[in-house]
Amino acid sequence: MTIRNRKPLIALIVAAGSVFALPAMAQSSAQQSAAQAQNQAAQAQEAAAQAGQAADSAAGAAAQASQQANGGGGQTWASVDTDGNGTISKTEAQVNAGLAQVFDQADTNKDGELSADEYKAYVVAQQGKAASGSGAQPGN
Repeated sequence: MTIRNRKPLIALIVAAGSVFALPAMAQSSAQQSAAQAQNQAAQAQEAAAQAGQAADSAAGAAAQASQQANGGGGQTWASVDTDGNGTISKTEAQVNAGLAQVFDQADTNKDGELSADEYKAYVVAQQGKAASGSGAQPGN
């Protein structure tokens, strides 16, 4: 074989090698995309699990508040309403730590007195938030 014959042969081998290498590079890119998609799916599942835990926590807090509103924990509305006027003032609410924390949120008319209707509406709203949060689908 002469030098003249070798150059085209070498060029042909190099060209054929690069043609065969392209699909291998494309597969590598596809594998990276698949791995990235799997990572994103795992992150979405983790986020959904955290959201579920938060919803469970909120549901538990709402259930505890509801239990307290219905006389749970040994306290009734009448026992907290020490002056007997049918509403609970911010001062009266201090005997129940949970009620004291949510007093300003539950007092919708901001008159400094919490009526039974205001408190019931607050509990229903909190239960609605907890129920809608626990029914959420991942990715929605």
